[in-house]
Amino acid sequence: MKQSEDNKFIPMTSAGSGKLRVVAPDVAYYTNQIVNLVMIGEPGGPWALVDAGMPKSGEEIIRVAEERFGKNNPPVAILLTHGHFDHVGSIVRLVEEWKVPVYAHPLEIPFLTGQQAYPEPDTSVEGGLLAKISSMYPHQPIDITGALQPLPADGSVPGLPAWQLIHVPGHSPGQIAFFRKTDGILLAADAFVTVQQDSLYKVLVQDTEVCGPPVYLTTDWSAAYRSVKKLAALQPHIAITGHGTAMQGEELAEGLRNLVRNWADVAVPAHGKWVRNT
Repeated sequence: MKQSEDNKFIPMTSAGSGKLRVVAPDVAYYTNQIVNLVMIGEPGGPWALVDAGMPKSGEEIIRVAEERFGKNNPPVAILLTHGHFDHVGSIVRLVEEWKVPVYAHPLEIPFLTGQQAYPEPDTSVEGGLLAKISSMYPHQPIDITGALQPLPADGSVPGLPAWQLIHVPGHSPGQIAFFRKTDGILLAADAFVTVQQDSLYKVLVQDTEVCGPPVYLTTDWSAAYRSVKKLAALQPHIAITGHGTAMQGEELAEGLRNLVRNWADVAVPAHGKWVRNT
């Protein structure tokens, strides 16, 4: 196994970095610099990890997991929402430590087995400073062939029978979200986020609002729109997104309604190499 050839520490942070926040007895999210990972399971018991954080963060993630679940209690699995650098940045270190299976959608597998690189981030896209400097972000493929397994086609989630997976492409071909109908908790990945991810200021202070996916890595805006509509139709009670603070209740519902109604104006950039009519 190996991380990408361009895997490197990214000097970015936010006001939420280093915080573990609990949204249900068995669901907590941890902000690693600018991205969220989710830990599903009650403290001390069996659990699963969703996503693998920023590059060079493996020791930090292991420490946080041990504080919540105890030492010698690895996750039953690592579930990847997609393979962008900020969601798989420490995956090799975590698999080496825990020796557990990693699951991803079949359409993400080429990017996780060294076969194919993601397109380079679009620095020409309309957006703030974090979009303009996105050429520094890793985009080469990683290779975790020995640990990787495809997620089931029936929508079930290995080890988490109460959850369903939902294919939400657009930001990446095989991006997935996870939803638990019993309490309306949605793990939305980057299908939508709750901070304007291209704005350095808003990322730093974690200014909370429902936004479209990060503009500099979203390659199919028509698919991204359909994915947001699909998630909004679930009427989630709580949403944990890949970036930003968890939102719930009417604030979340109104934010999603506004995003769907005004997609072309509030989500799709005015220009960029992947901009298409929606």
